Amino acid sequence: MEDNKNVNMEEEEIPCVTLLDQETGEEIDFEVLADEMVDGKRYVALISVDEEANEYVILEVREEGEELVFETVDDDDTFEKLEEYFNDLLFGEADYDN
Repeated sequence: MEDNKNVNMEEEEIPCVTLLDQETGEEIDFEVLADEMVDGKRYVALISVDEEANEYVILEVREEGEELVFETVDDDDTFEKLEEYFNDLLFGEADYDN
C-alpha cells in the first residue's frame, strides 16, 4: 500500500476505513482495532475485514484540512515501539486475580 491514504472522516471515532492499495488499485476495507495517541502522535491499528486476515497494520493518522491522512510508519525503531504498544493493548494478558 502507498504511504499516504486520504480518508474523509470525523476525528472522534474511526470505526471502519477503506484504503486504496496503490499497487493493485484495489479498495480494501479495514476495521479499526485501536485508535491511540503515542508520543504526541495519533496511530491506528487496522485489520482487513477479509475473513482470511490474520495480521493488523499500524498507520499514523494526520489531519490535512477536513481529511485524515493515513501514513505508514517508516522508522524501524518507532514501528517496533508501536508494535509492542499495540500488541500489549490488544493481546495483553488478562488479569484473572480480580
